[in-house]
Amino acid sequence: MLVKRGREPFKGMYALPGGFVEYGESVEDAVVREVLEETGLKTRIVRMLGIYSKPGRDPRGHVASVVFVLDAEKGSAVAGDDASDAEWVPLSRLPEEMAFDHAEIVRAFRLSSS
Repeated sequence: MLVKRGREPFKGMYALPGGFVEYGESVEDAVVREVLEETGLKTRIVRMLGIYSKPGRDPRGHVASVVFVLDAEKGSAVAGDDASDAEWVPLSRLPEEMAFDHAEIVRAFRLSSS
C-alpha cells in the first residue's frame, strides 16, 4: 500500500502511509490510526520491521520512525488526510524513488520476506 503525498515535503511522490504519534498514544495505536486516516484501511500489526532514525531522512527535522508490517482487514483504499492518492502497488512495480527513505524501508521488507 502506497500513498501519494499531497503536501510538502515530497509532494506528489509515493510514500508508505504513516505519520506522527499523538501525545499519550502508543506507536502501535498510531500506525493503525495513521493508515486508516491516509488510506481508509483497517489494519492489524503483524510484526515490527525496524526503526529508522538516520539524521536527514526527513527535511522537517530529526525524525525516528518505527516501521510495522500490517495486514489489511477491512476497507477499500481511499486517499485521506494528507495523501492525494492511495493504491495497492505490486512489489514488482514499486517506484525506485520514494519520499523520505521509504525505498530503503521497502528493500528491507523485501529482504526480510524472502
